[in-house]
Amino acid sequence: MPLLVNGVRVDLARPTGDMIRAHPYLEEKAKLLRSQPAQTVEPKGLLYVQQREFAVTTPKDGSVSILGSDDATTCHIVVLRHTGSGATCLTHCDGSDTEAEVSLIMSSVKSFSNSTVCGRLEVHLVGGFNDDRQLSQKLTNQLLRAFDLQPEDVHLVTFCVTELNDREEQDIHFPIIYGIAVNVKTAEIFPATFPEKGPDEDLRSAHVLTGAPLTNIYDARTEQLRIGPYFWGPFPHVDFWLEQDDAQILQNLSTSPLAEPPHFVSHIRSTLTFLKEHPFPSRSLFPDRKPRIYKKNEEGLWEQVCSDKI
Repeated sequence: MPLLVNGVRVDLARPTGDMIRAHPYLEEKAKLLRSQPAQTVEPKGLLYVQQREFAVTTPKDGSVSILGSDDATTCHIVVLRHTGSGATCLTHCDGSDTEAEVSLIMSSVKSFSNSTVCGRLEVHLVGGFNDDRQLSQKLTNQLLRAFDLQPEDVHLVTFCVTELNDREEQDIHFPIIYGIAVNVKTAEIFPATFPEKGPDEDLRSAHVLTGAPLTNIYDARTEQLRIGPYFWGPFPHVDFWLEQDDAQILQNLSTSPLAEPPHFVSHIRSTLTFLKEHPFPSRSLFPDRKPRIYKKNEEGLWEQVCSDKI
């Protein structure tokens, strides 16, 4: 079944600029989203989603009320929601295997949405900009095509990507919105930044840097965050990369060096250091082959729990 805007099928044979002109509602909604200042989301009740991760939950969740992700330059953040059940999924896509990723998040939302429940599937796409390599445009097109291939109707509600999320400063292009959050209880979506991106931020980043596929990190039925078990071998040339200056790391390990947030290089260095310290995570991090499990405590913060107590 097709991807729809206001009940009309999106014509993917035409450029996205034509689609925006055919559906001015999308441009108006993107303009409204861009005009909002980014809210700082504190850790209480938050589930932060890194690149190539996804999480899905429902309004019944007693632990998580906000899903969010940021640091998206050429990446896109996708929110898929069923209006009947309220089941909401947020993921941070980088174009590694878009078609398979969209199928995965569709299945995850449908697993919480009984077919007898009234409502519809709505998708919100945010991120990217007019980058020199046109990686954002490529990812936008991949996502539109992947949702159009799904067996169910999917309604495109928010489309704040690439040219609709672009600003220019001294001939250099930047994204306007780098991160968003969705309130699972109210369905509100808003620009956001996150002081805390944990738990296990370096571990999860290392998983991505070593080529991980899209990974589900949350079990909404038990309200547990589950990290791993993850396995990789020694990272190639890790010492070489750690010896490089900031400019070299930025130039070689980013898809969009001029548009990265200020903490990009320190984040990459921290991840590389983690990979150097843990060349064989099967020995140092997951010797028992069990995930690292977290639950929200009474303060609404993640706290690790022993797997044998579950």
